[in-house]
Formats: sequence, structure tokens, C-alpha cells
Amino acid sequence: MFRLRTALTLCFALALPQIALAAQCGNDSAGFRAWKGEFAQEAKRAGVGKRGLEALAQAQYSTRTIAADRNQRSFKYSLDKFMQVRGADTIVAQGRRHKARNPEFYAALERQYGVPAGVLIAIHGMETGFGNFMGDTPVVSAITTLAYDCRRSDFFVPHAIGALKLVDHGAITGATLGARHGELGHTQFLPGNALTYGVDATGSGSVNFYNITDALASTANYLRQKGWRTGHGYQPGEPNFAMIREWNAASVYQQAIAIMAARIDR
Repeated sequence: MFRLRTALTLCFALALPQIALAAQCGNDSAGFRAWKGEFAQEAKRAGVGKRGLEALAQAQYSTRTIAADRNQRSFKYSLDKFMQVRGADTIVAQGRRHKARNPEFYAALERQYGVPAGVLIAIHGMETGFGNFMGDTPVVSAITTLAYDCRRSDFFVPHAIGALKLVDHGAITGATLGARHGELGHTQFLPGNALTYGVDATGSGSVNFYNITDALASTANYLRQKGWRTGHGYQPGEPNFAMIREWNAASVYQQAIAIMAARIDR
């Protein structure tokens, strides 16, 4: 029977560094190599070590990441269309089965973090189909491509630093695959958030976001640290909906998670 261990938030990542954007961004692959050389100096100043810098040097400009970043159509759908396209009914049905197979696991998470099973299960199902597809793009290449790209460089630079520190500490390697925006693991953490909110729930000595126990404990910890209030509602207008908004900025995503979570926990 699963017994949730004391959460061990990564001690080296209590806060992400505030980094001046010294490296010159670009809008195509032409300047990526030069940018990496400049960014390596920023990374060193931010505390990235040898392994992280080696991963940066080996990173490749990801054209698939840029294409995905320019073409996020599903978030422009109506709520009903979004839920249809993302397979909400299937997520709910499978989510109920996941909960029924291991109720004590989810109960232990709720006791520790206050986050109901349905919320964690809905996020897990929405992000990766319960771990069935966790991405096809190297995390470091994807996130450094977005840090270099001028469109949202300031947002992605701290996450690029986070990814390199995750490499330093053995949580990922330069070859680890994730989503095309650099998200990783069962619930698709952006690297900076993984660094800050990751929990070693298995007691292995490191956080493994590709392990369901660590991933869901880390997700619950993220929501708790953002202000999740035990026993309060999470539908739009209720106190905990604000924390679902912290997880993803898209309104249709937020509403879909709240609806599916309630159906799973019904």
C-alpha cells in the first residue's frame, strides 16, 4: 500500500534567479549558435554547472517547437469544442478507473496537499493521456529555442536556466524528451516550475517527473504552494479556481479541468 513520504522539495530551487536578457534573441535559426555562446555566460552566472552547460552546447534549434508556438489553435475554440477536441469524456471515464484502482494514493495526496483526486487526475489526463504520450522533442532544445526566440524570450529564459539546472542535478539529460514547449513528465511541468516545486515523493533521493508518484505529488505541491485551500471549491468563482488558472493561462483549459475534475470525483 502506498504511503506518501515526507515531501522533499528540491532544496536547490527555492526560487528562480532573475536574469538580465543579455543574449541577443532572434527570429530564425541563423543566430542560435551565437546566442548559445552568449547565453552560456548568463547560465554560468545563474549557477549552472558543467553538465548543464554541456547540454546547452549540444542543444539544437527546434523548428517543430517554433511551429507549435505559432499554431496553438485549440485554445481559440469554444469550451464545448475544446472539450470535444481534447477528449474530455474519455479523460473522465479513464480518470475514474485510475482513481478506483488506487484510491489510497490519491487520498494520501489530498491529505498532504489538500488537492482533490479529480483535479490531479484531470490534469494528468489532459496533459499526457495519463502518461501515454509525454512528448517527442528534447526538453533542453525546445526550451532554449523558445528562450532564444524573440516572441516570448523573457518568459522562457528562466525556464531554460531551470532546465539546465535539472540536467546538473540529474533530473533530466540533454536527450530527455518532453512536449514541444519544453514541458516534461506526466503532467508537463515547465522546467523552471519543475525545479522549484518538484517533490521526491518516493524517497529515491531525486525527483523523477516521469514517475507517476513524483509527478502527481509535485503537481499537488505546485497547486498548494500557489495557494490551494483545503476543502474549498475549484469551479469558476470559487477560491481554488485561481490555482487552476496558475497551472495554465488558457481560459478554456482552466474551465475544462474544473468540469472534468468534478465529474471524476462525483
